[in-house]
Amino acid sequence: MSDPSHLFPGKTFISTVLDALDTKTEMSGGLARVYLMRAAMAGVIIGIMYLTNFAVIAAFESASDGSLVNLGKLLGALIFGFALVFIYYSKSELLTSNMMIVSIGLYWRRISPLRSLRVLAMCYGGNFVGGLALALMIAGSTLASGAMGDQLDASVEHKLSYFDSGLAGVSDLFFRAILCNFMINLGMLLVYNGLIKEDLTKAIVMIMSVFVFAFVGFEHSVANTVVFTVAALTHGIDYGLALAQLGVVLLGNFVGGGLLIGWYYAYANDDRRYLRKRGATPTE
Repeated sequence: MSDPSHLFPGKTFISTVLDALDTKTEMSGGLARVYLMRAAMAGVIIGIMYLTNFAVIAAFESASDGSLVNLGKLLGALIFGFALVFIYYSKSELLTSNMMIVSIGLYWRRISPLRSLRVLAMCYGGNFVGGLALALMIAGSTLASGAMGDQLDASVEHKLSYFDSGLAGVSDLFFRAILCNFMINLGMLLVYNGLIKEDLTKAIVMIMSVFVFAFVGFEHSVANTVVFTVAALTHGIDYGLALAQLGVVLLGNFVGGGLLIGWYYAYANDDRRYLRKRGATPTE
């Protein structure tokens, strides 16, 4: 029988992800405190880079009487793209990429549904704690005032305005959330698949995956959580709308990253049925 590896080129990706899942599962149990700390760091990084995005937009808007604001949005989104690079190389834990990892683990029965929920819940909790810590520091400073604060308020207002259009607005928000985590985890797929060896190329892939979602206007649950927390402690926010927005975005992110990337590629690289038909013993 010929080697079927050319038919399932993503086996390295699956193997790498399952190894990463084993580490996360063990950490979320016996090393829960460290796991939460890593997740909190991801929340801090997301928050700082998102605020930097607002600062860049504000700088271009004020320096050009608004004529260069689109250039500011482009540059700000590009800078925000470094958030995923910092998270990856600092070994921090981000909910949206873990959605993909846990989904692959569920497909291969490497983790139980209950344990997978624990991993994701702890990760999101840590992301929130990190965002809260950053928000407290922002609230104790003047960083959220002035032009950057105006951009923050405008972003929050836009994110909550989807509900003004009823079901059509919720649908819009949901699909933007799907596309967001699809792009994030498409980038992580390229990083994990073993074909890219150079750190520079990995960084470019991650920067571009985040740039697309930030510039086009997709919706990221952790970024929104941090931004809403900062807004709540500085300028105030409608808590009901904010929670509803996060609920829709969390679901959409899971579909985009967990199902359309994680489950899809787990199935596409499952050689067990192929090997059984040919009388071979499947291996994971």
